[in-house]
This record gives sequence, structure tokens and C-alpha cells, in this order.
Amino acid sequence: MFRPLFSSSLRTLRPTAARTLLKGQFTAYRYLSQETRAIIQKAVTAKPVVLFMKGTPDAPACGFSRAVVQVLDLHGVPPEKMQTYNVLEDAELRTSIKEFSEWPTIPQIYVNGEFIGGCDIVISMHQSGELETLLENNNVIPKIPAEEAASSQSS
Repeated sequence: MFRPLFSSSLRTLRPTAARTLLKGQFTAYRYLSQETRAIIQKAVTAKPVVLFMKGTPDAPACGFSRAVVQVLDLHGVPPEKMQTYNVLEDAELRTSIKEFSEWPTIPQIYVNGEFIGGCDIVISMHQSGELETLLENNNVIPKIPAEEAASSQSS
């Protein structure tokens, strides 16, 4: 999948006291190469909704990934508007996406190339109604006409 395309540089830096309590130790800091960054940027903009998850939508490999897939299903996100990447298939992708987004956990969701967050953010947005608005405003799901929404709330 991504493995042959990913390359990153590993730099060894002498840490400052703020970075570590172990003075005199060398610590490795990893930086994404421009090539890797460009590949991930292309991936996150490939479809309106991009989800980096553990497993697949049909067989999520963790509860957090399952929860995000279920929330997207509840909102009726069409499969043709969503691209998923199984980070368990590629350790390089799993590490690189965390560096790219500066978000330490998987799953990660992007809408129209913009990083939204992980499972906790998606669930919070779902509960507040923000996720539906975001998906509607980005033409991922159709907008419900105001009259329909009002009539369904009064029922």
C-alpha cells in the first residue's frame, strides 16, 4: 500500500532538559520527509471523507475504530465518498499519519482534507449535531430541508 512510497528521516538530537529527564542521553526524533508528507496529503484529499483506522469498515480491529465507523454509518456517509486506510497493514503509515496530523491516536478522520480528530472528537461532534452540519456543509451527505427537519422534530 504505502510502504514503498514512505520514507522518513531519523535524526538523533541531543535533548534539552525540557525534553528529557535523562541528561546526557541521546534521543531519536523522527521527521516526515517531504515525499511522505506529500503522499499523505494526497491521500487525505482523495475523497471527501478519509478515515485512518485499525481494521476495515467491515471488520474494525478496535472499539474506537468501530465507533467512528458506526457514527459515519448513522449519518449515512456513502461508501463512494469515503476512503479508509487500515494502519495495521503498514507500520510506516501508522506512525507517519500520527506525525502528519500531530495527533497521537488512531482512528483519525479527515473531511475535505481537513483533520477533524479521533474517536472522542467524532462522538462529541455527533452528540452536539456538529458532525451532521460539517458533513452537510462539505456535501458529504445531503442537507435536510428546513421544513422536513421541523416536521420530524414536532412528531
